Amino acid sequence: MSIPTDPTIPFQRMNPMRIEPITLSNDAVTLEPISLRHCNDITQAIDPDVFMYMPMRSAVVTNNQVRRYIEFQLQRDNALVFAVIDNATGRAVGSTSYMNIRHEHYGLEIGSTWISKSSRGTKINPSMKYLMLKHAIEDLGAIRVELRTDARNERSRAAILKLGASYEGLMRNHIIMPDGHFRETAVYSIIPEQWDGISARLLQRINKAAD
Repeated sequence: MSIPTDPTIPFQRMNPMRIEPITLSNDAVTLEPISLRHCNDITQAIDPDVFMYMPMRSAVVTNNQVRRYIEFQLQRDNALVFAVIDNATGRAVGSTSYMNIRHEHYGLEIGSTWISKSSRGTKINPSMKYLMLKHAIEDLGAIRVELRTDARNERSRAAILKLGASYEGLMRNHIIMPDGHFRETAVYSIIPEQWDGISARLLQRINKAAD
């Protein structure tokens, strides 16, 4: 779907944006709808820091806890949750989602993203971001992609800025964390006018195997 980038051209919204289960893949990574068959891989991939800044209400460590985590992901409203598969091993090494989907307004958030420690600093992260952004903007016709993170998560905030997203500000007292902390959420966005530059940088990072 082609989205006009000239602000003087009105966008004719004929039909709501439709997001359906899909598998996205390149040489390094495959994103496929999460399922219980990923349970054992995800149990091995999770480390104690994965959910530090996410509002998880219970531990996700054991195989049974991971099973409940996946069942919860499958029941989430207005989200499409992927398992992140490392093509080199064929094993799931994390998860990511299209979420907070605004079908009528062609907007969505990429979030609930994590990958294993061993996958960081490889092609995995830039590859999955490239696949998700490309599909959202070029195939689904999204005119806004959001990325959000806990304001305290400096690593995540630096990664989002490195991606080329625009910082928009803080959502104050946005989420009550399990420890009672009132989380401020940093909000970033990408719109179609930015995509050419962002996609070129992501492809360069993928080719250099840099995170």
